[in-house]
Amino acid sequence: MQYQQLKQGHTFPLTRELTIRLIRQDDFPDIVAMLENPNVTQYLFFAPSPVEVYEAYFMPIIENTKQAISEGEWPENPTFIIRDTNGNFMGMAGLSQAMMLTGNYDIGYQLPEDAWRQGIATTACRFVTALAFNELDAHKLCGDCYARNIGSTRVLEKTGYSLEGRQKAYYRMENGFDDRLWFGLSKADFEK
Repeated sequence: MQYQQLKQGHTFPLTRELTIRLIRQDDFPDIVAMLENPNVTQYLFFAPSPVEVYEAYFMPIIENTKQAISEGEWPENPTFIIRDTNGNFMGMAGLSQAMMLTGNYDIGYQLPEDAWRQGIATTACRFVTALAFNELDAHKLCGDCYARNIGSTRVLEKTGYSLEGRQKAYYRMENGFDDRLWFGLSKADFEK
């Protein structure tokens, strides 16, 4: 039932303090504000960027989501917005289909700094993971992060993902390079 409400564009309680729903146009300013914080973008390869880059990325997702809701379908790349019960932006989580691999998705999440260390990313990751396997017939989910991003690593581990690979010196940092960690979770392992 919760998935059908979300699919229709409705807000759904994620916890007693948080709600979740598909992305809308009016979420864009909150996303940009989050991505302007250097503490948030420290471990994001795509940020900081000019607002036009964010528009080019998020506007097609927002338009596809709007169209999918009107047709009673899931968006191509379901992106969810998390807010507290007062309507404050607490982050986002989403799934991106892997090109030409039906049933394979990449999972991602970003939170504003004031939402860190509250379990929100783990809760959102668990919810989106369950939705992918239970509703979207996913076969395999993957997530990646900077090796130094201990918070993101812990989120994936607590959600049941296993470390499947490491690309050494993948990300350029201000002071050198960092490794890229690859995590994965199959439907079979999720169902265990």
